[in-house]
Amino acid sequence: MDNNGITRRGIVLSGLALLASGCTTPRWPFETPYYAEGTRLNPRYRRREVVYNGDEPLGTIVVNTAERSLYLVEPAGMATRYAVAVGEEGLTLKGRATIGRKAEWPSWTPTASMIERKPRLAEYAGGVPGGPNNPLGAAALYLYRGSQDTYFRLHGTNEPWLIGQAVSNGCIRLTNEDIVHLYSRVPIGTPVLVV
Repeated sequence: MDNNGITRRGIVLSGLALLASGCTTPRWPFETPYYAEGTRLNPRYRRREVVYNGDEPLGTIVVNTAERSLYLVEPAGMATRYAVAVGEEGLTLKGRATIGRKAEWPSWTPTASMIERKPRLAEYAGGVPGGPNNPLGAAALYLYRGSQDTYFRLHGTNEPWLIGQAVSNGCIRLTNEDIVHLYSRVPIGTPVLVV
């Protein structure tokens, strides 16, 4: 058992209880085993409090794509640091945006440009419903500029072993545990800076 009280037995029993209840979508918040002992997530990618030397105001989200880190600016010169996976070269949004929408267990449909770059995604052109097999994971924060959706997201993932890499179609991926943590702490309208 780790410090969060997550055990494999507990996860299995929770899953069985969920199936017995007739629910097809996991309950919110979604607790994941990705930080549990013996998993593939590198310990250096665990969420932690760090000193923040930037100039962004309290409550701002700053994504540093080169560092593969997302910072939520906290009081007293501190920040919560989350490890992330970022977009492949040339695909990640740069600059300022705001969180224009939030969704738990969002559905996902690849855009035409994603399918053009990666034809294998055509099999998902009809969309993928929210749930553990969805690439957006447990939650998504939708990035807007003004009233326009940028089609870039901060979201969970069903492939946590890719955290720390440049692999996405441009979105910023966090573990499901981390996106649930971030989601609960930021409101719509939160400023986001991607550098």
